[in-house]
Amino acid sequence: MIRATSLALTLFLLPASGAMAAEILIHDAKSQPESLAAAADGTLFVGSASSPYIYRVKKGATAADVFVDAGNEGAGTFFLGQLVDDNAKTLWACQLTPVPGTTPAMRRTALRGFDLASGKEKLRWNLPGDNTTCNDFVTGPDKALYISDTATGRIFRLAPGAQTADLWQEHRLLNGIDGLTFLDGVLYVNNVVYNKLYRIPVDASGKPGTPVDIWFDAPMRGLDGMRAANGKMFVANGGSGTVAALTIKDDTAHVTILKDGVATPTGVEPAGDTLWYTERGVGKIWSIPMPR
Repeated sequence: MIRATSLALTLFLLPASGAMAAEILIHDAKSQPESLAAAADGTLFVGSASSPYIYRVKKGATAADVFVDAGNEGAGTFFLGQLVDDNAKTLWACQLTPVPGTTPAMRRTALRGFDLASGKEKLRWNLPGDNTTCNDFVTGPDKALYISDTATGRIFRLAPGAQTADLWQEHRLLNGIDGLTFLDGVLYVNNVVYNKLYRIPVDASGKPGTPVDIWFDAPMRGLDGMRAANGKMFVANGGSGTVAALTIKDDTAHVTILKDGVATPTGVEPAGDTLWYTERGVGKIWSIPMPR
């Protein structure tokens, strides 16, 4: 790794459409927006890590409304990952609910699917185990949903049309897995505990192999939400307060810092000519023009 002083300077180039930056408070400063997703019509869905709500921000709006209320699911329920599947008209969300009376604290988690228009539940699948952390997910080239479980180091796969997911990979290097995304048809996952990024090789039969370490050419800390667009990977780094773009070549990731000084960024979402990210520490989401 090179020293922190060699990090790239922030540089934004406005796209041809002239997208402008936006700032939106999600309910209040304590709402802790953890992950967000954008629908094709410009609607944003934002999960809260401090409340049992998924918020919705309609295109052009400057305020959020409650889209999903899971307040009857148990004390301390909250949401992490959010992902929109426009073709299936589905919002995917990771729900976490503490197990009462456990020390250290344990959580049971569920993958939930909601209708994009009404918020009505379409699917619910509880992750197997007594203490799990459904954290994030991504739709693969095979149209399946790949789901990360941070607490157990597992990736699950929900096949198209299925009601339950299957264990796809379990590996010690994945203990602490958080964000995951496909770039050029290849699955990449990060580790929020050990500040790592891995490529998951897959053989001809579709079986995953040992995760391959991707080296950063600049320090990264607290890797969290991760999405890909325009040949780049975008990562929210909660530990360093930055949002970064990664250009990957030969298992090395070139790091470009897009924003720094962010109070705990945990989610990132490219949407056309706009890049959205969460600032969990102050209850806000922000957008910047998509860097070229």
